[in-house]
Amino acid sequence: MLMLAVVTVAALALWNYYDGLTRLASEGRHEIDLHVAHLRGLLAKYEPLPELLATNPRLIDFLRAPGGQESIEGLNRYLATINRISDAADTYLMDAEGLTIAASNWQAERPFIGRNFSFRPYFRDAMAGQLGRYFALGTTSRQRGYYFAYPVRDGDDILGAVVVKLDINETEHRWAQPGRIVLVTDPDGVIFISTRPEQRFRTLQPLDPASRARILASNRYPEAALAPLGIREHLHLKAADEDREGALFAPRLVQLDGDNAWHAAIPYLLQSRFMPDAGWQVHLLTDSRALIRESLRLSLLAGALIASASLALVLLRQRQEGRRAHAALAEEARAALERINLELERGVAARTAELTRANQRLRDEIEERRRTEQALRETQQALVQSAKLATLGQMSAGINHELNQPLAAIRTYADNGRLLLAKGRTEEVAANLAQILALTERMAKIGSQLKLFARKTSGEVSALPLAAALESAARLVAPALRQADARLEVEIPPGLEVRANDVLLQQVLVNLLGNACQAVEGRARRLIQIRAWKAEDQVVTQVCDSGPGIPDDNRQLIFEPFFTTKAPGDGLGLGLTISARISADMGGSLGVLPGSEGDGACFELRLPAA
Repeated sequence: MLMLAVVTVAALALWNYYDGLTRLASEGRHEIDLHVAHLRGLLAKYEPLPELLATNPRLIDFLRAPGGQESIEGLNRYLATINRISDAADTYLMDAEGLTIAASNWQAERPFIGRNFSFRPYFRDAMAGQLGRYFALGTTSRQRGYYFAYPVRDGDDILGAVVVKLDINETEHRWAQPGRIVLVTDPDGVIFISTRPEQRFRTLQPLDPASRARILASNRYPEAALAPLGIREHLHLKAADEDREGALFAPRLVQLDGDNAWHAAIPYLLQSRFMPDAGWQVHLLTDSRALIRESLRLSLLAGALIASASLALVLLRQRQEGRRAHAALAEEARAALERINLELERGVAARTAELTRANQRLRDEIEERRRTEQALRETQQALVQSAKLATLGQMSAGINHELNQPLAAIRTYADNGRLLLAKGRTEEVAANLAQILALTERMAKIGSQLKLFARKTSGEVSALPLAAALESAARLVAPALRQADARLEVEIPPGLEVRANDVLLQQVLVNLLGNACQAVEGRARRLIQIRAWKAEDQVVTQVCDSGPGIPDDNRQLIFEPFFTTKAPGDGLGLGLTISARISADMGGSLGVLPGSEGDGACFELRLPAA
């Protein structure tokens, strides 16, 4: 059984390989036909050109009487123009002795002019009165090319020959593709076109001495070793096919000898076609390793199928035995599943009850936290309001002085007005009344500012002009500024706006200005500076004073609740704490800048820019 399976797999693989070779040969036949058609079209394109040039009276006259240097240069330019239009490699004119007298490459580093090519067969054919055709390696340019030569006649006299050389490098580039080698050999079997550069100027078979001597005499392939390529034939697939264009030789399976690893032991399918018009043979070598891999895959697949079938038979017998054991195990599993299901149901019920209790506790904790947060917010708002009232209490003496001064002045102006009115001095009475109105307006502004500062706020933020908020705060601390005899300097760019709450921002500024007034009181230099600028998406406001500064030990404590360095009764130690909290609630921050003790204190307030 095993031997039969092995023989079947081997026969299937061998059949698939030979079938693949047949398909590969069919594809190669079409490909080699395309290559032959391309070469035939290329030669047919340029074949009439030398005959057409040979009829030009300008060339006939030049061969009769070459003329001077200007005449030669004129003909060189004419041939260069013809060469450029026809896209040929070179075009040149030779006299009856084989000497090149004009050429399209006359400006090249190594032009053909002055060189004698009478040894070339194409020249001899042209001087015999027929079209010369020849492929060779250029002795001057060292470039491969196909030459067409045609005689230049004047009546029955042959004066010389005009030659057109074709470049075949582009043909090789177009033919190159992976897994394919395209070769073109001359009548002697020398490879002159190959998609593999290392195979050029080698031979398909060893040359006999007469052929080698003839090639060397014509200088067709100068300095070429003409070593055999080394083709080992393994198999003929079918007999040769004949067509009206020539012979398509029988496909053969071959290997190439050589010392390069890229072609070692690679089986190629060799197909050849003869071109009778040029005397060439076009060869196509196709890599057949893909067919071997395909046959191996098919063998593996067939072997796997046979092995799978055998395994299926074994499994079928085992399945019958396993069904009985499976029935017993299924019954045991069903009973076990029932027990497990009951245990799971009890566990789920207990877990559900536990989760329900935990959920209720969580809801109670959430509600308790919500009430705590609400109480905390209310306490915080009350603390802020208390701080404002405390600030007002500290400023009450100065505010009382601000109100008593205009009241005393109003009383004086009223008494004077009554006396002046009795004397009929109405103009002076009107002036006194105007002064009384101005004083009452001043008292009203102070009262409205106090009312605005003292009221509670919703905490909502909006776009505010920083200069206006600072002006309102400065009005409130004006008595403290006069009492401390301090000078206030403000540097705020016009139009600078912040996102803040008006009342809360004033409270922070009042607290910072009030602290600065107390810091500079009694100092020799009493200066308070306020600077503001925009830094990216924030507005930075600095309040600096010329007071004694903040000791290093107190810098980490000044924002702690109830920490104060003032005398008892002068403060609760909550102003900076509440100001920092207000700044954070408005999306900003309040901090103290580092500095040396004795250089004054500098607080920095950062708020979002509007």
